[in-house]
Amino acid sequence: MRTQDTDGIPVVPRPASGPAARRLVARMLSKSWDDGIFSMAAQAAYWETLSLPPLLLGMLGSMGYVAALVGPDSLVTVQHNIIRLAGTIFDRDVVTQFIEPTVADILSRGRPDIISIGFPLALFAGSSAISSLVDSITFAHEQYSVRHPVWQRIFALLLYLGALVVSVATLPLLALGPVLMNRVLPSSWTPTLLDTINTYYYPVVLLVLVAGLTALYKAALPRSLPWRRLLPGAVLAMAVFAVSATGLRIYIAAITSAGYTYGALATPIAFLLFAFLIGFAIVLGAQLNNAIQETWPVRPSHRRYRIQRMLGIRQLTESLGLAREPAPALDEPEVAAVPPAVLPEPAPDQPANSDRARRPHGRPPRLSGATNRADRS
Repeated sequence: MRTQDTDGIPVVPRPASGPAARRLVARMLSKSWDDGIFSMAAQAAYWETLSLPPLLLGMLGSMGYVAALVGPDSLVTVQHNIIRLAGTIFDRDVVTQFIEPTVADILSRGRPDIISIGFPLALFAGSSAISSLVDSITFAHEQYSVRHPVWQRIFALLLYLGALVVSVATLPLLALGPVLMNRVLPSSWTPTLLDTINTYYYPVVLLVLVAGLTALYKAALPRSLPWRRLLPGAVLAMAVFAVSATGLRIYIAAITSAGYTYGALATPIAFLLFAFLIGFAIVLGAQLNNAIQETWPVRPSHRRYRIQRMLGIRQLTESLGLAREPAPALDEPEVAAVPPAVLPEPAPDQPANSDRARRPHGRPPRLSGATNRADRS
């Protein structure tokens, strides 16, 4: 939604008519278009793509230090999977002459030079990707200028570091969890364990992703909403990404089987489009949450209402250029020039110095507690 026109005059959006669901969808789509959802998603996709290679190099360079913990068989499996994935992207000669020796050399021992270069680049690019998503979420909720830009960038870096820690802790468990369970649990439990994993694996992953998206929406907003109000956007983001990713896979498979010229580049193109769809789905979910908030506003608590009112008055004062200055003191000649207050004339049956005559509405004076007690005595 445009909050100002080209001349800086505020623009008030025209409320959509019709049922609530149609008004909600219309509001979400119109504000997404006005905010530039495609440019926001493209910016996030660019930084996601740029952060992945140095992150992978840094992780591969650190694998040599933990070889004693994970075992040599795990390193061989990682090397085999990397070479197999590279064979689907590049030519066979490129994989044999360049990629395979490089990966084998990196995984054979610890590489501090690669770690020292790869991880800082990954932190910069990855935090930029998170920063673009946080900016898009706050812009969707009209809270972009609430948080300071420097602190918002530091906040995005902290979010990226937290996401890396969670990923490093959970991804090996997802990959090696069944193997470790087979070693720890009795062999008689193996069939039941495999059936349980096969049944609940994808639902659990889906719930974890939805919870992660909801936490991102919660943390990104300076004036956050309740968790239940952020859940619809996370569900929509997952649904949009699942449907669009499925359609993209079908399209890439058709292009590859057709044997066109760019069929060999299908995997890089698919990766770029997947990154774009991730950003698009997250921003669209934030727009849905904002549309729900505008259609059915959350009643803030008393403390939050006072804080929001104070911040709104402060922003309005700053936008109007008003400064809170004390009133100028009057000089003695100016005080003497001020005319005295004119009191009403007392009634004929009342004394001139009575308190009732000095009160315009004729209310009796309020007596103190001591005076009341003296009168009663």
